[in-house]
Amino acid sequence: MQITAQELAVLLGGTAEGNALVALHTVAKIEEGFSGALSFLANPKYEEHIYETGSSAVLVKKDFTPTKPIHTCLIRVDDPYASFTFLLEKFSNPSAQLVGLEPMSYVDAGAQLGDSVYVGAFAYISKGAQIGAKSKIYPQVFVGANVKIGANCIIYPGVKIYHDCIIGDNCIIHASTVIGSDGFGFAPLPDRSYKKIPQTGNVVIEDDVEIGSNTSIDRATMGSTIIRKGVKLDNLIQIAHNVEVGEHSVMAGQSGVAGSSKLGKYLVIGGQVAIAGHLQIANGNQFGGQSGVNSTIKDENKKWFGTPVQELRDALRVSAVNRRLPELLNRIEALEKELNAIKNG
Repeated sequence: MQITAQELAVLLGGTAEGNALVALHTVAKIEEGFSGALSFLANPKYEEHIYETGSSAVLVKKDFTPTKPIHTCLIRVDDPYASFTFLLEKFSNPSAQLVGLEPMSYVDAGAQLGDSVYVGAFAYISKGAQIGAKSKIYPQVFVGANVKIGANCIIYPGVKIYHDCIIGDNCIIHASTVIGSDGFGFAPLPDRSYKKIPQTGNVVIEDDVEIGSNTSIDRATMGSTIIRKGVKLDNLIQIAHNVEVGEHSVMAGQSGVAGSSKLGKYLVIGGQVAIAGHLQIANGNQFGGQSGVNSTIKDENKKWFGTPVQELRDALRVSAVNRRLPELLNRIEALEKELNAIKNG
């Protein structure tokens, strides 16, 4: 990126205040700024740094009012954080430059690649696979038979996408994630052994989904495991067979959802949350880290915590009582001694 503060302000629909002709060529944290760098101020806790930053320009809200002299160019915009994110996507995305097939990649003659697709070395694109325009398939990715990947997707190294799975447009899947592995389905037999149940379904990932590294999303026994539009999954997550994750839900690392549970829209799920199978979770609910969800939740837009999960305010009350248990035990033992003393005269 090489752009003046004034040009950047026009691009972002903002205004430049100060040396609008200063050249910007990189980005930096506001507290670590240097000449030629662009920073942003979105959190008031970092305001002190704007008076000392070495960055040549800083994105701020249009109504930002300095309380000390400013030595950098201010670019006033509606939302500094959103603007900064937009710039990172536009100018700092090395994937955008990757096009074509690298040597040692394999693309079956029956596969279809859209315009400006990139396929890295040692990637394997199977028969019947379809990859949309401008998608990037990094080295050592496996794309199974009849897989469909939409446009503008980024599939990072080592991802494995099993046969018949479908991925929408603008999706990002990080390294070593597995899409479409068999669901955990076994039928118990009279001799107490287990017979594998064939997993004949697939995984459907809708548009604008991002999935972290080392995550596993199992194919359905029948039908589809579905990750709806806009979902964001962290690293090290397990999504079991026939699960549905609702639109624009977010899930932090080491969480897991057991088979056939249906999660609503706009959920916020903290790290290490466990959701049991065959449950229904209503829209807008939020779950604190390490919560255990073992029953259906029909109410919308509530906060939950604990194992088994409780409404947050109730869980906090229980936690407060737990902290007092040693004190309460001492008081009970003291009262018992007094009662025994009275009884024994």
